Formats: sequence, structure tokens, C-alpha cells
Amino acid sequence: MKIYTKTGDAGQTALFGGARIPKHHIRIESYGTLDELNSALGMLRSLGSAADLDVQLESIQHQLFVLGSHLAAEPGKEHAYLPPIDMEATARLEAQIDGMEEALPPLKNFILPGGHPSAAQAHVCRCICRRAERLVCQLNENESVPEGILPYLNRLSDYFFVLARSLNQRQGIPDVEWRSR
Repeated sequence: MKIYTKTGDAGQTALFGGARIPKHHIRIESYGTLDELNSALGMLRSLGSAADLDVQLESIQHQLFVLGSHLAAEPGKEHAYLPPIDMEATARLEAQIDGMEEALPPLKNFILPGGHPSAAQAHVCRCICRRAERLVCQLNENESVPEGILPYLNRLSDYFFVLARSLNQRQGIPDVEWRSR
């Protein structure tokens, strides 16, 4: 199978189901941003400093693919071949967040992204996740988005924030508080 098809050369792409839409459509932006997040998460995993969390991070990558596949499907059509959305994934993220937060000092101020490279990359993932969430919210205003996607993305950005703090703590790097003038 060739990687290129030439069917998108005029600026349109096909959804699962066959409908063709412009490549700049909010649906394409939404699942494209999930793909970007998945790549950024792959970079985080490649840094290797969260080896004990790697199973969690890989699971998140798989979930992002599932969510992206649902967003890439033509709305209003039955897509029995798509993997189901894991409706327990959000609850698992919440438990993982709670577990990490137990070991962290309480947060009293905004903090600056950075610190250890893995923590800085977790902040990059958080920002991309927030953008994906905003795009999916926008899509949801005009077209139905499958249940479970928005809560998951909202909780996932929280997960990346707490993960960044946890990764810095593991390296002995304190949070840098933001100070206004």
C-alpha cells in the first residue's frame, strides 16, 4: 500500500464513511490536534524519566487514537468497525491524578512551565490537550461529538499538569511560582 493517494491534493480529505470535507474543517482540526498531542506524548515517553508511568502514558496514547477515530468518522452514520470509547478512562485519569497529588505539596499559586525536560514536555502535552479540547468544543456546537470525549480531554489536561509537577518533584526540582510585578 502506498502512503500517498493524491486524493487530497485539492485540499479535501475523506472521513470514515466516505464524505469529503475541506482539510481546514473544524473536525479535521480536532482530530489532527489529537494526533499532534499523541506525538507530543510520544516525545514525553521517549525521554524515559517516567518509566514507572509508561503503561499509563501508552494507554493514553491508545485512547487518543480511539477518540481521533471517532472524530474522523462521518457524523450520523453507523460505524460498527470503530473501537468503542472507553467510558471508564476519565475515572482512571482522576484516580491517577489523585494518586500523584497525594505526594505533591499543595498548590497555592500559578506555576511556570519548565523544570526537567520531561516535566516541560508534559506541559507541552497539557497545552496541546487544552487546544484539542477547545476545538472539540467548537465542533460540538455544530455537530454531535460522541459522549465521553470532552470530559476525557478536560481531565487529561489536568493529568498532564499534575504529571509535570510530579516529574519535577521526582528530579528534586521545585515548582517555580509565577509572580506578577
